[in-house]
Amino acid sequence: MKIGILKETQKGERRVSISPTIAKQLIEKGFEVIVEEDAGIKSSFKNSDYVKVGASLEKRAVVFKESQILIKINPFDTEDLKLIDNSHILMSQLFHKSSPELLKAIAAKGATAFSMDAMPRISRAQDMDVLSSQSNLAGYKAVILGAYEMTKIFPLMMTAAGTITPSRVLIYGVGVAGLQAIATAKRLGAVVEATDIRLETKEQTESLGAKFISVDNTGEEKAEGGYAKTASEDYVKRQKEAVNKSLFQADLVITTAMVPGRKSPVLITADQVHQMKNGAVIIDLAAAQGGNCELSKMNETVIENGVKIIGTTIAPESVSTNASELYAKNMLNFINHLTENNEFKWELEEEITNDTLIVQNGTIRQN
Repeated sequence: MKIGILKETQKGERRVSISPTIAKQLIEKGFEVIVEEDAGIKSSFKNSDYVKVGASLEKRAVVFKESQILIKINPFDTEDLKLIDNSHILMSQLFHKSSPELLKAIAAKGATAFSMDAMPRISRAQDMDVLSSQSNLAGYKAVILGAYEMTKIFPLMMTAAGTITPSRVLIYGVGVAGLQAIATAKRLGAVVEATDIRLETKEQTESLGAKFISVDNTGEEKAEGGYAKTASEDYVKRQKEAVNKSLFQADLVITTAMVPGRKSPVLITADQVHQMKNGAVIIDLAAAQGGNCELSKMNETVIENGVKIIGTTIAPESVSTNASELYAKNMLNFINHLTENNEFKWELEEEITNDTLIVQNGTIRQN
């Protein structure tokens, strides 16, 4: 079975879905690997790195023509869809809940598609969970970006000229990205606080040395599979009241709250921004889905009343070498799970297969 590795075409993307190391492991398992020329260049992987491990290099059209499995990180775009047919099995993040037209287009071609962002949050799937592996890097990078944008340092520092007090960091959302942000900010010496609608994250927060700001979530819809749910208006009001003191004292605020398939909840209003410290920085990781800050704009820096608001995904492409390596390992584990003797098992009742198989032979299974 031939696996095609495509160069990412989305603007700003620097990652590649399969690294040379993982290509080698796939080849050792009996797969043929065809890599589009220069697919790994922006992740510091040379064409020769793939050739050395036994992969072949081809033009984009040839990769589509020769491969049965096609792997990307971002969704297949309009130009990609012109080159697929009913023999192809696509693997990428499809974001299928918010991409009905993409699913229809894939189905119209008679193709099969797995969505990596639909991976169930269960222990058996942890080593295939691309959202977690990439969010981990995003949480780290958010703190580094915040440190660069701030006009203060993180740690307590005693000097002959006087004592510098530690910076205060507030983090909304204690998922994978939030936990890594907490750990990174603590390592740099900041005073860290965090809040989340899921009270079960309190223990995780405190285990990293941060303070958890509790808000009574009685009556709120319970989280499923590790993902947060949309909060009620009453909860949002109570959260603001509980968090405001910390928000108005914070030097750096990192927001990570996203609900799959829906607009990001607004956690920081324009009015709250106007009450924050002059010089404070907000890194909004949910900007691609509308943003957790009311004033956020994707890929823009907004300065409002002296507060710098940076709307981003801190997409892991900013650390593309590590991000590609982790994504590739997730893909290797996923392919191993789905196949036996280099053939697909098609165990449709099995949870991981069932949840990630979105389109099968032109039929949309989930939307």
